Amino acid sequence: MGLHQALVTRTVDSLLAEARAGLTRLTPEQAFDAWQGGALLVDTRSSDQQLEQHGVIPGSLHHPLSVVLWRLDELPRETRIVLICRHGYSSSLAAAQLQQMGFTEATDVEGGFEAWAAAGLPVAAVVVSDR
Repeated sequence: MGLHQALVTRTVDSLLAEARAGLTRLTPEQAFDAWQGGALLVDTRSSDQQLEQHGVIPGSLHHPLSVVLWRLDELPRETRIVLICRHGYSSSLAAAQLQQMGFTEATDVEGGFEAWAAAGLPVAAVVVSDR
């Protein structure tokens, strides 16, 4: 059997469903409560323009998806981590990867940053400096 025959074709929807099956996802309000209780809230949005346009969660960490696994790898595996992206899709995939790395308390926010803001939870404007 050749390498190509061993590969299984999967869709992003099937990967997302598998990732979410292993997560206890949080509503924005539950994520806020977890954060207030000591969980690490990590914003994975990568576009500076998106951050400037929509704001940030004051006090959250910002690690874009391209580096979030490396940035969090140094933390103790018992750290409770809540990821948030724009809509709550890519954060689910990243949270599942964190769980595979041993972060059993990793999860994400249903609906992402947009649901967080719509729920009236804290959002701060990004101060744009002269570039």
